[in-house]
Amino acid sequence: MTATLKHGDFTSLAKDYSKYRQGYAPSVVSSLIGLLGGTAEACDAVDVGAGTGIWSRMLAEAGFRSVTAVEPNDTMRATGERDSAHLDIQWRAGRGEHTGLPKDCADLVSMASSFHWVDFEAGTQEFARLLRPGGWFVALWNPRHIEASPLLMDIEAELTRLKPDMKRVTSARQGLMDELTDRLASAPVFDDLVFLEGRHQVSQTVEEYIGVWRSVNDVRVQLGEEKFERFLDYARDRIGDARTVETTYLTRAWAARRRSA
Repeated sequence: MTATLKHGDFTSLAKDYSKYRQGYAPSVVSSLIGLLGGTAEACDAVDVGAGTGIWSRMLAEAGFRSVTAVEPNDTMRATGERDSAHLDIQWRAGRGEHTGLPKDCADLVSMASSFHWVDFEAGTQEFARLLRPGGWFVALWNPRHIEASPLLMDIEAELTRLKPDMKRVTSARQGLMDELTDRLASAPVFDDLVFLEGRHQVSQTVEEYIGVWRSVNDVRVQLGEEKFERFLDYARDRIGDARTVETTYLTRAWAARRRSA
């Protein structure tokens, strides 16, 4: 890359994001449909911070009556539109704090691997505005369960060796996620809270595993390109001659129901 990557800017990462990011646990989709009454075909979904549409497509494939994907980044949104051309997903520009959508238009509002970029108070107010009474907001992430693999634990430990003060902002294990249950439970716009976790294993080629890292904004920004490439070289060296990397993912989801009155 020739341009300096900025914190939170995925413009130059859209291609890798689209090609290498993994999907979420199907069991979490099924559980959310259960919260909505068990019939996706009667429900409208809005996916905010949709990126390239990984989660949006899962909702469409699950049979929701309508899926609207809202994404502020032009390049990510264009990539998502291309990747989703075979599905009936409506794409539009908008932010978590201001989607531009009408009130009471959704039964499910989601933010998949993106809620940490949104102002909590403004975002939850906007999501409650979009939701019909009794509808659900869900914030979910799809972190690697590195504890299941000594190899992956060692590779990720290299991040700290390269930058001891590394702060991950996108992992569903740190920062916002540590307090998310209490914050959502105490938000005046919600009256119930459910935590869901689904585990799924993916066999990735070395290219796919490295490609996922290339799509991660916070690591690249904090390390800088020179150290980031050193990190990828370390990962390749540790993987060695193996043809695949077995990666366990944990889809972690916090679902909050909009107050009826």
